[in-house]
Amino acid sequence: MRYCSIVVAGLALVAGTTPAAAQGAKASSPPEFARLIEQLKPGQWVWAPQVSPTGPILVYVDLSRQIALVYRNGVRIAATTVSSGKAGHDTPTGVFTVLQKDAKHRSSTYNNAPMPFQQRLTWDGVALHAGGLPGYPESHGCVHLPYEFARELFGITSLGITVVVDGDAANHVRTSENSLLAPFDTKGQLQEAQPLRGAEYRWTPQLSPTGPLSIIVSKSDQRIVVVRAGVEIGRGAAHIDDDDPGSHVITLTTSNGEPRWVYVGMNGHAEDEDKAVDEAIINRVRMPRRFYELIKAQLKPGATILVTDSRVGAEPLERLTIMDAVVPRP
Repeated sequence: MRYCSIVVAGLALVAGTTPAAAQGAKASSPPEFARLIEQLKPGQWVWAPQVSPTGPILVYVDLSRQIALVYRNGVRIAATTVSSGKAGHDTPTGVFTVLQKDAKHRSSTYNNAPMPFQQRLTWDGVALHAGGLPGYPESHGCVHLPYEFARELFGITSLGITVVVDGDAANHVRTSENSLLAPFDTKGQLQEAQPLRGAEYRWTPQLSPTGPLSIIVSKSDQRIVVVRAGVEIGRGAAHIDDDDPGSHVITLTTSNGEPRWVYVGMNGHAEDEDKAVDEAIINRVRMPRRFYELIKAQLKPGATILVTDSRVGAEPLERLTIMDAVVPRP
């Protein structure tokens, strides 16, 4: 049986025992690690990088449960409680990339307030960083993490990693103005959105030459949008034969040196986690062959696909929820 060392902050693993923070504890298997996540109280976290030592990082923030999960090469290696935006300052949902990192950042908006281990998701100020964790949403839009967890996460991430923010469907959280659908450049300037205007596809990889891909498959619009490092580099018409009204996130990993697409366990689809994508599912999406070939040539471990019913319209400053894992009611 494989063993892994797990750091647990203030979490009793066995009745009557409470390990000292950061001294670590033992879990016998990844399933036990998963069970620990269900026991987390506000401010607590689990860190188990040995479960998957190498590979691309993906962060998944579940606003409904106020939990963040960290995946490496498609395997969950960490979990923490969070505090997201309070009413009127809602954290936007969507698929983002880390645009900047600053371990000693201070807010230019809120009285020079410290934002340790900040990882910026949008140019108007939404970020992951260390902050207060009262057990409910209290931030001005950012995602607050425990201080030591924020430090650990900062140490393993790089610019361009994918961050998926999902949940709070009861209030139908909407994205900020600088979402994927109204992309900003590296200087924070709005890039004018361009519809297809009758063309089958558009491909402009030179707009963002490097970084992991995020591919949005919109069943409502029958469109595929390709984003790299927060910038849209491709858009194409597609025929998507899928009547599942929910959303799914799929990430490209490697197994025994071979590429492998696996599901990320989203809100309402926890049973999907680490499940390989069946070829029949992939065959439900049809697109222009040349567009497919262009995308395929850019795929590397860490690429992420979001399959959603939400729209990907091309109007400037359009605000849409592009992540919705809750099945809509008729």
